[in-house]
Amino acid sequence: MKKFLSVLVLMFSLLASVNATEIPSDAKLDYNQGIDFYKLGMYERAIESFRSAIRTYPDYIDAYYNLGTVLEYLKNYSEALNVFKQLYMRNPNDYEVVYKLAALSSKLEDYTAATKYINLIPPVDGYYKKAQELAESISSYTTVPQQPVNPPSVIATQTGVYENVLSPTGITSDKAGNIYVAVFSENSILKITPDNKRTVFVKSDKISGPISLASDDTGNIYVSNYSANNVLKITPLGAMSVLVDKLDKPYGLHVNGNMLFITCQGSNSIYRQKL
Repeated sequence: MKKFLSVLVLMFSLLASVNATEIPSDAKLDYNQGIDFYKLGMYERAIESFRSAIRTYPDYIDAYYNLGTVLEYLKNYSEALNVFKQLYMRNPNDYEVVYKLAALSSKLEDYTAATKYINLIPPVDGYYKKAQELAESISSYTTVPQQPVNPPSVIATQTGVYENVLSPTGITSDKAGNIYVAVFSENSILKITPDNKRTVFVKSDKISGPISLASDDTGNIYVSNYSANNVLKITPLGAMSVLVDKLDKPYGLHVNGNMLFITCQGSNSIYRQKL
């Protein structure tokens, strides 16, 4: 993780594809603020700064690239893909961007699109080897039938302990057997797969004091944001939004069909929200 962040910061400092004299000063200011916010770990503010730079100067290539990279780092793959598509429209021969589109499509399990982008990269380009490695990694998904809709869950069939999980609070699971754990001290959501592989599913400034988690039948996850007085909705692809705002210390969550129930410690009440 630290190595990745160092590379990302270095990339920010090296990007210089747009002639500075063509960029309005307001756009440059927003862009530089985005870099500063990223270095401070203020990812949501970095994202907004890069977006503001793009609104001011719609052809700000570096702002697009850094925006997409931060979204990818936060595992907002769908949004990142849309950003890199904007870059591809502006320069279809930027094969680093084409590779990014292939990799993000693969992460979104759109292997047809990933293969399409891989095939656009010529053998003489520096990204060709990485593209072929990606093609090899997704070949099994395109040739082997997918898993059944309801595969056996390790949660139901095994006992044991998940160790070394930092300050865990809420927990929920999905139909594939993955479990999701709220990490209170890190303001993040940890994902643990049935084979015990761990990744940070979501880490964002929007998460503040996560307590409880709940999930619905379509794989959406709900987070009681104790310190922010709201409840977040996170899609299976990691896209995040505020579902209910202005609550008073939301704590417990429970999903029943299309209804979400929220206990609020500050108001000694239970809130009901239709999903």
